[in-house]
Parts: sequence; C-alpha cells; structure tokens
Amino acid sequence: MATDNPGMTRRRSESDEQVAELLRTARKALGLHLSFLTRMDGTTQHLEVVDSAVPFVFRDGATQVQGTSLCQAILDGDLPAVIPDLTAHPAAMALPAARMPRLRSYVSVPVRLSDGSLYGTFCAAGFTADDRLTLRDRALMEVLAQAAATVIEPGVVERAHHEALLQRLEPVIADGGPVIHLQPIVHLASGERVGAEALSRFPAAWELTPDVCFEQAHTVGLGVELELLAIRRALALLDEVTGYVAVNASPGVLLDPAAAALLGTAPAHRVLLELSEHEQVEDYAALAEVLRPLRERGLRLAIDDVGSGYSSLRHIVVTAPDVIKLDRSIVAGVSTDPVLATLTRSLVDLARSCGASVVAEGVETGEDAARLAALGVDHGQGWYFGRPGPADQLGRAAGPSPAVPVPGPRPGGLKRRAHRD
Repeated sequence: MATDNPGMTRRRSESDEQVAELLRTARKALGLHLSFLTRMDGTTQHLEVVDSAVPFVFRDGATQVQGTSLCQAILDGDLPAVIPDLTAHPAAMALPAARMPRLRSYVSVPVRLSDGSLYGTFCAAGFTADDRLTLRDRALMEVLAQAAATVIEPGVVERAHHEALLQRLEPVIADGGPVIHLQPIVHLASGERVGAEALSRFPAAWELTPDVCFEQAHTVGLGVELELLAIRRALALLDEVTGYVAVNASPGVLLDPAAAALLGTAPAHRVLLELSEHEQVEDYAALAEVLRPLRERGLRLAIDDVGSGYSSLRHIVVTAPDVIKLDRSIVAGVSTDPVLATLTRSLVDLARSCGASVVAEGVETGEDAARLAALGVDHGQGWYFGRPGPADQLGRAAGPSPAVPVPGPRPGGLKRRAHRD
C-alpha cells in the first residue's frame, strides 16, 4: 500500500498526537488492525499519522501514488466508503493495496477543511474481511474525521502561509534584495545635506511596509539573508553619493558573522549603523563585541525610533550611541504641542549628556523644523527636506529652517563629540 520515505523520522507534533488518539478510537471501535490520516496533494498520498498494531508495516510519513490508492478510488465513487471484503470488488483487488500488504477490509471518508477543500482521508483497514462493518461505522468515521480536520487546520493554514511567504520573498532575494531608496538628512540650521538614510522598498503590489516584510522574512528563516542583502545594496551607494549613508540592521543580524564582514568592507567613517528601538537585544555584551572593531575604525552607531517605546532608553544607556534618532511620533506637530516640545528637549538633553547628536525623523513642515532646531536638535529628516528616492535623485536640501539660530551647549552638558553627522 505504501512505501517509506528514505530517512523519514518525522517527530509527532501536539496536533499529531491528538489525531493519533482519534485514530486509535476509530481502530478500536471498528475492531480493525490499523487506522491512518492521509494528506493528498494531487499526485501523492501521504500517511501523516498512523495508529497500527503492526508499526513495522505502516509508519508516519509513508507515501504511495495517489491515483492507485483505495482512498482515491473511493473519492472517485468507483468503490464504496465501507468495504467489508475487498475480494468482492474486482476494482479494489486490481489496486496495489489489495496485494501488498494484502488488505481485506477498508473504511475511508474524506477530511475537509472549513473552506470545503479536501485535505485527505481518514481511514481504517484490516487484514481480514469483516462483515460487521456497516454504514454506521462510516458515520462514526465521518465524525472523527471532522474532529481531525479541526485539529489539523491551524497547522495547515500556517504552513500555507509559510509557503506563500517563501514564494513571494525568494524572487526578491534571488534578485539581490530589496530596492534601496535614499532620504536626505540635513543640518537644521544650514539646510546642508550631510547624509542620507537607506530605506528598503519592496514590490508595491504587496501593500506592506518594509518592517513587515523583514519581519515576515524572519518568520520563514530568510530574515538574516534579506537584511544582509539590503545592507550590501545600501553600502554600494556610497560610491554614488556624498556624505554618510545610514543603514538599518536588527540586533540579531548584527550578531551574524557575515554582517561584520560586510560592514568591514565599507569606509567606516561614512556609515551610520541604525539599531532599531523595536527589537529586543538579547545579549548586549555580544553585540558590543561585534561592533567594537567597527566603531574603532570610525563607524558610528545610532539608536533609531527613540521615543516610540521603552527599550530605546536601555539601548542608549548600554550601547553609548553616537546618534539618537527621534521617532516621528514625537516630531510631527512639535511646533504647536508643548508636551512634544518638552519631551524633545528632554531627549536632546539626554543625548548631550551621552555625547551624542540628535536627528529628528518625520519632519514635514517648516514650522516643525524651526521648532526642532530651537530645541537643540542637530539634524532633520522627512518629507520637508525630501522624500525617499533613487540615489541619482538625492539632491541638496532647499535651505535652512526659517530664521532659527542653533543654540550652544546647555550648562552642565558634556562636550559633543568632534565627529559630526
């Protein structure tokens, strides 16, 4: 009936064990030798879970050609769902299952998911004919099959989602990673562009933000590769633009040896590495060890999205960044909101005490840009200065923020680091 896949030693999941209990119930209630749940993919019938008195013959993971299976013949209507004696049906005896391992009684009902799609079959079989099998046994099997469908459906949905993500992401990876756009970062007082942030862009048809795309890639085991490709493409733009390029990386990716090797190939003084505030750092000591030789060569570290959550403060305290980037949630509307202004001023003071400079993200109006400069923010980034675009469209900012002098260091603050953004 079935052949084992070479080397197949599939470990049962919790849902497999639940299905096994349902199969055991079926086997004992019908008084047959084995029961099993199959998955049918159109060409192959997979024995997903088997409950058998002879496990050396039937094991989880065994397969057979779907078109020559008893289950397919029953689904096609060529055989009844309940077969007390296969020898009474020439069509059944012509199939491999009747000869090896010589099944003689069989019950099979379909397993359908909530959307009506066919997953496979729920079956029980015996090595001897059994005239006691009736339509009532079929009804029992149908109830148990429905219960099995309920158990397995979450896993089926998850695997389908996983496969869909792989099919969507693999072409992007094969093409070298996401498209990289640059958004200017300017000095608020002069309007001079000093750098640009590299932003990943995925196909518009996906209708997903880049952070979601990267998160999905990590769930299917492609996250590190995708991030490294994005970093590689961003660093390649250093030859096309002036100033520094800010590249984003998650803490997990930075711990991969390939990340340090890749960053080590770039002119360190022109790279600002942005560590996202949203991802937890599991091992700060390991992260510091990876970054130490790069920072010694001149690479600067920025903490991104500061103000959008709680972990950024720990990031700042532990990593001693060169740059603090204020999240757009506390930047937009700062010119009219005194609470946002107070929060911004506090974060600027924190940055000064750490010897770090400050970049405000999400600056969309001249009024906000002016207020940020008055509050001591060094640099700005946002639509007011330029939208993300190809490297060849990265231009100089239009001009300084309206009539805003940049204040000097506040009393008691530490002297800023000599290296400017």
